[in-house]
Amino acid sequence: MTIRREKKSRKRRGYRVHGYGRTGQHRKSGSKGGIGKAGRKSGKHKYSWVLKYEPDYFGKHGFRNPNYVEKRSIDLLEITNLVDNLIVNNKIDKEDDFYKIDVSEYGYDKVLAGGTLKHKLKIISKEFSKKAEEKIRALGSIPILKNASA
Repeated sequence: MTIRREKKSRKRRGYRVHGYGRTGQHRKSGSKGGIGKAGRKSGKHKYSWVLKYEPDYFGKHGFRNPNYVEKRSIDLLEITNLVDNLIVNNKIDKEDDFYKIDVSEYGYDKVLAGGTLKHKLKIISKEFSKKAEEKIRALGSIPILKNASA
């Protein structure tokens, strides 16, 4: 013979609080110790949950150098793609045989040597890597430091 297992609320119909005491108990979030990370921050309750599922929750992690300034960089391949798009949309100036592009206008601080250039360019940037500068000159383009031109 099978035994029908019903949840408590099914069994206790007609008893108002279903065996949970005064009205309001076993409702809302108070019965489970709060919503979300309540109690975990102070380490008062739900601490075993923190130890099991988020062992790195407490304490400081890593080191951040306050003097470090992140430089956004772009390589030559990305510059080529950018120039191609600008040529298609007629949004780039041409001086002599060179297209002129200022990468700082697009949010970049440094030019790196990855990839190659399709067009002859005058690339204006705050900074160039040594390899990028050599490569740009070798490809017949001109690197221009922004500080020197401003």
